[in-house]
Order: sequence, then structure tokens, then C-alpha cells
Amino acid sequence: MRFDILTIFPEVFKNYFDTSIIKRAQSKKIIEIYIHNLRDWTTDSHQSVDDAPYGGGKGMIFKVEPIFKAVKDLKKGQSKQGAKYRIILFSPKGKKLNQSRVKKLTRYKRLILICPRYEGVDERVAKYIADEEISIGDYILTGGELPAMVLVDSITRLLPGVINKESLLEESFNIKNLGEYPQYTRPAIFYPNKKNKKIAWRVPKTLLSGNHKKIQQWQQKHMASN
Repeated sequence: MRFDILTIFPEVFKNYFDTSIIKRAQSKKIIEIYIHNLRDWTTDSHQSVDDAPYGGGKGMIFKVEPIFKAVKDLKKGQSKQGAKYRIILFSPKGKKLNQSRVKKLTRYKRLILICPRYEGVDERVAKYIADEEISIGDYILTGGELPAMVLVDSITRLLPGVINKESLLEESFNIKNLGEYPQYTRPAIFYPNKKNKKIAWRVPKTLLSGNHKKIQQWQQKHMASN
């Protein structure tokens, strides 16, 4: 799967995408990530991507022209049907990102992600260029870069060969039940104050029993509700 990300801050993606699961998925050729500087599609000497909105208002908004040119260039040589791509604009007024929507997006071979800044974008981008608008929550961010990283991460981990199938099945169960049971690891007993052994933080005995049936019952009983 290929991700094309349009941004005016390409440098913010490097560390995250060069780490852990995302890095391994790229090394295994499961995904390709291309970061594009939107300013490369401007024509003025200042490489301006934004302007004041008609009708007044505070702040600046992204212009339609650089985005149109960028998306047009990225789509060259590929019919929409043949490439099976989708163009996504990140916006607070977009559809909420959830696991169901993430799964649907894994069907595409290519996603073009538009990351706005400032006060947003010219509405013609949403109306004529993007296939859909996506929001990652009911709050305002300074730009679309973080949502882009969230989307790439959430999609990548569902692709075949990235994460162990059993782990994904367990996650699906937890999401369906709107919660997750508490989890522990070694040591079985932790003393926060080494001088006072009376204070001990212990792992529940059931989890140490080796009885898989009882452990499963314990997990179901302690499933947290969001």
C-alpha cells in the first residue's frame, strides 16, 4: 500500500515513520510512504500556499490551486479505478476515524493525504478534490500532520504481514466489547519502597496460575468499559 502525504512541514514525519512497526513494514515492502512538500506546487517567489479568506475572518487558509496541482501530478498515469486510490482531507468537520473506517481504507492500494494548516483550506478542496474528510476527534489541532500519522499507523498494523494475526484478533475482540482487561508483566511482586516490604504491588494470583480457562474468565470479568 502506498501513502502520499501533502504537507508544508515534511520534516515532522521522519522520526515516527523511521521507527518500530512502520519502519519494518516499509523494509518488508508492505507499505510505501512518500512525503511531498506542498510548496513545490506554488508559482510565486515566496512559495505561498495560503491567503486571507473572502468575506473576512481571522487567520489564513490554504489555497485550492497548489493542492489541485499536487494531486493532479500524483494521479498522473493512473486511472482512479485501476489505481484504487482515495484522497483524504483532514478536517475537524470530517467523519470520525474509528476502527471500522480504518478497515475500509485498507482496501485501497493508495491513499493521498492532505494535511491542512492555519485556519483550514478553501472549501473547493473538500468539494471537488477530496473523496472524504476525516477527523480524529472533537478537538482542534494545529495541522493535519498528526492525523496523517495516526491514519498511516492504524492502517499499516492491519495489513497482512505487519502484526501477528492472533494479536489482531484479540484487539478486535476488545474493540467490539469497548474495553480491555488489565495486563501485567514481570515482576510478579513489585516493592515501590524497598525498605518497607509490607507495601507490595502484586499481580493477581489467577494470572500466575497457568489455568487458561480461569485466566480467560478473569479477563472477561475485568474487561473495562470506555
